[in-house]
Amino acid sequence: MCQQKNYKKTLYACYLGFVTQAISANFTPLLFLTFKNDYAISLEKIAMIPLVFYFTQLLVDIVAAKYADKIGYRLCVIASQVLSSLGLLALTILPDMLSSAFAGILIAVALYAIGSGLIEVLLSPIVEACPFENKAGVMSLLHSFYCWGAVSVILGSTLFFALFGIEYWKIMTVIWALIPLYNAVNFINCPIEKLNGEGSGMSIKQLLSVPMFWMMIFLMVCAGSSEATMAQWASAFTEAGLKVSKTIGDLAGPCLFAAFMGIARMLYGKFSNKLDLIKTMLLCGVSATVCYLAASLSSWAAVGLLGCALCGLAVGIMWPGTISLSANKCPGGGTALFAFLALAGDLGATAGPVLVGKVAEATGENLKNGLLAATLFPAALALGLLLLYKKSRADRKSR
Repeated sequence: MCQQKNYKKTLYACYLGFVTQAISANFTPLLFLTFKNDYAISLEKIAMIPLVFYFTQLLVDIVAAKYADKIGYRLCVIASQVLSSLGLLALTILPDMLSSAFAGILIAVALYAIGSGLIEVLLSPIVEACPFENKAGVMSLLHSFYCWGAVSVILGSTLFFALFGIEYWKIMTVIWALIPLYNAVNFINCPIEKLNGEGSGMSIKQLLSVPMFWMMIFLMVCAGSSEATMAQWASAFTEAGLKVSKTIGDLAGPCLFAAFMGIARMLYGKFSNKLDLIKTMLLCGVSATVCYLAASLSSWAAVGLLGCALCGLAVGIMWPGTISLSANKCPGGGTALFAFLALAGDLGATAGPVLVGKVAEATGENLKNGLLAATLFPAALALGLLLLYKKSRADRKSR
């Protein structure tokens, strides 16, 4: 008699996979000033670190769209954890080993960025392939672990540095590196299914010819931008609103935003079977637009801070919600669909913050004007969802 597969092991491994991605994305930025002081690296060069991280992820998204199915989910997802761990470990070794500390840092960042990119592409289809009920709720809860991972990394690292000193940052790095190494073992042992069955998914050419696919890409660009733009600039508003030091503002801002975003994803995961996904996302798009307007137009720092915090609630389900919508609206899209969605989300996450910076610089370094311009993204998402809702109603009436 065959033993029943335990897909909860798969789900727990994917939870920890998103925690790994949160470590990759949020730990190194806490060390920027340390790199500047320890290795005499200019701030201009340090600004290249997040660029290398996100650009590497974009390249991985593109490559994974074509080759992940051929290589296999299990091998790729194990590699994602191993590379994430190796990249973090390299961060403690290469800067001192190479003649250029900056080059050593970038090599380490590129390594764990490859792992992070594979995580982004693979975990959603792995969970989608599992025979869970209420897929939208499961997907939202899954993505909440990125938020809790970010909160844990920021608070855990801050506590460690406060107790032992920032000079022991390499020990903290090794501790974080152990998590993906442990999770690689989880992925070796858990059941992993093929999303569409061998060879049954659409080819990339077929997928690109589906009009609904492009609507999903549009929504994902808007979702990625709506989330990443406020996350990047939340620390500045926290600092201004609470009148605290820059260090505390940098940590408390992103931490508060991530916590609210995680709460939103957990709540939707719990109640999703009672909610219409398109209507809920439409409400979130409108709410995020209001939050951006509050942050950018209010003359009261407290209102701006509240707008930043509540924006975490509003944008929380946009990314996982778009993934669930895409799986429903583009059945047979396979791994290529999830890879292109990850690519679109990363493009949005790159474009939104850049737009804020460009507009702010063009208007006398006025950050509020930059955020006001970025209101375009949640507003566009809401408009796209409104059109999708009307189309869905029309389709139901025609049946």
